[in-house]
Amino acid sequence: MWLTEVLPTAGERVDAATPEGRRWIADRYAPPREDWVRLNMITSLTGSAVGPDGTSNTLTNRADRAILGVIRASADAIIVGAQTVRAEGYLLPRRSRLAIITGSGDLAGHRLDPDPDGPDDQVLFVMPEGADAPPVERGITVVHVPTHGGRMPATGILSALTERGLRHIVCEGGPMLAAQFAADDLIDEYCVTAAPHLVPTAGPFLPLRRPIDTSPAGVLIDDDGFSYLRLRRR
Repeated sequence: MWLTEVLPTAGERVDAATPEGRRWIADRYAPPREDWVRLNMITSLTGSAVGPDGTSNTLTNRADRAILGVIRASADAIIVGAQTVRAEGYLLPRRSRLAIITGSGDLAGHRLDPDPDGPDDQVLFVMPEGADAPPVERGITVVHVPTHGGRMPATGILSALTERGLRHIVCEGGPMLAAQFAADDLIDEYCVTAAPHLVPTAGPFLPLRRPIDTSPAGVLIDDDGFSYLRLRRR
């Protein structure tokens, strides 16, 4: 599971499966400041966020999962849409909070298992202000966000988390939620894995309505033909 750096320094190579390799990755992906919002997603060459099975599991590989683990480990909170949580079979991150964005509060299909001895906000159900909160177990906290035009704006979601002291945020999608954060210019860094797969797609992994001006902060490649891009907003 070898990674080779292309930018900013070309040629350095590391085994991502080793502790030394994970420390090397962590150094590359260290956020430059405490208040930092990342998008972290994977895409096929055709722009799909999911593989043939309808999840990202058939797009990803070991190196991608190693980088995912490093990104999550440094985050205060992981933001993800409720539908994506159900489709992907999310597990709780080891160190960060999991903020699930839901308009309905429908928990059907979620397989979350908070630690009964852990903090009350291991999982945050972020839902519209005034919506009826579902019954929740220990380890899950409901966070209400004011709506605008019947929807929770991305700025409101982010404010609700930062007010709780969660400042380094990673958004993992799905595509529509990611596009909301991009449209509101909330994303400081786009971490995108380009998988060398050609699969049918119903739409792009990031359905933008306008260009986003970025510059490359880092590029890695692996022996399977995957590319790992870090693009920072100018």
